[in-house]
Amino acid sequence: MLRKIIGRLAENKYIRETLEHPADLTEFRERPTPRLIAGLILMGLSYLIGWPAVAALIFLAAWMQEPLIAAIGCPVTYGFSYVVFIAGAWLARAPHYIGLLARYVLGAIFRKLLH
Repeated sequence: MLRKIIGRLAENKYIRETLEHPADLTEFRERPTPRLIAGLILMGLSYLIGWPAVAALIFLAAWMQEPLIAAIGCPVTYGFSYVVFIAGAWLARAPHYIGLLARYVLGAIFRKLLH
């Protein structure tokens, strides 16, 4: 039964193309471009903006006894950190690299399962 399922999945166009033309991972060995470095820095910065800033706003709201600081500031700060993360991922070409890695892993899995 499992062989039948694997065989049916292997007939999928994307998986067939992955098996016929394996992904080339040489892009991961190339020197990082300034765009990639800037994107990774932005992605890291988003983590520094996100939860630590939210924690600081909660502490500030409790210390000043003003709950609106946390009620308004936390979602805005977290939303801003999300936008910074997405901008960093776009700069770093994350969808391209994730797609490349997914093709490689999917091809490796199916080559092992089919043989």
